[in-house]
Amino acid sequence: MDEARARDVLDAAGVEPGAALLALGENAVFAAGDRVVKVGRGAELLERAEREVAVASWLEEAGVPAVRAAEPKPRLVHGHPVTVWHRLPDAVRPPEPKDLAPLLRLVHGLPEPAFGLPRRELLGGVERWLRLAGDAIDPADAAYLRERRDGFAAAAAALTPRLTPGPIHGDALPRNVHVGPDGPVLVDLETFASDLREHDLVVLALARDRYGLAPAAHDAFTAAYGWDVREWEGCAVLRGARETASCAWVAQHAPTNPRALAEFRRRVASLREGDPEVRWYPF
Repeated sequence: MDEARARDVLDAAGVEPGAALLALGENAVFAAGDRVVKVGRGAELLERAEREVAVASWLEEAGVPAVRAAEPKPRLVHGHPVTVWHRLPDAVRPPEPKDLAPLLRLVHGLPEPAFGLPRRELLGGVERWLRLAGDAIDPADAAYLRERRDGFAAAAAALTPRLTPGPIHGDALPRNVHVGPDGPVLVDLETFASDLREHDLVVLALARDRYGLAPAAHDAFTAAYGWDVREWEGCAVLRGARETASCAWVAQHAPTNPRALAEFRRRVASLREGDPEVRWYPF
């Protein structure tokens, strides 16, 4: 879905012309007055959009600071799910890891919602991403990642968690926090799931080792949350699963982007060599 197609959907949905494009990925995200409108890339994302709106309502009822839906359910417009959200006030500063921790504590303290949440299928997209990569990547690397996927999926299923399983954000990164005049709020609720709470904590542990997050920033996060997931014996398993997924995700872009191919090769080589601290670059 390109911007022109997304704007056609906006027009059909009755959004006034002139909406500003904020992001273009799995969703096209537009600012339109005091609303934000998200256009999903296809009808297959309708169920996820319905769940995201339900999550927003549930978090509002629970008093968790998060983005609020402006319409009670998505609309399917020309085969694209459309959701409408209240626009947040302008950010007062960039989010930091320590802003995320109290929000995760609130989420991790919630019981299951009535509508149910899926498992966090961290490795579920690996096959599709490798197929999209096609001949652009070495078949031996694809086979290696499939083997890793299968091994870590089995290992993750056998883990004994330290925390009580339940609702998680699913993509717990500072970029999914907005710091407005009233404090930090959660955004991007599409990945909410019900699974090991440790999933949300491994994300920043991996960011510390792989993506250049300053150790002091990670320490501030763990202090604010009240526990460092690296103390848990299962941390290496969830980390390995996330690394495998992240590597395969980059592979899908390799056929058309030389930078993606170079980053994919860097990541695979570091996994093969067993080096847990080779720097990876966000893509």
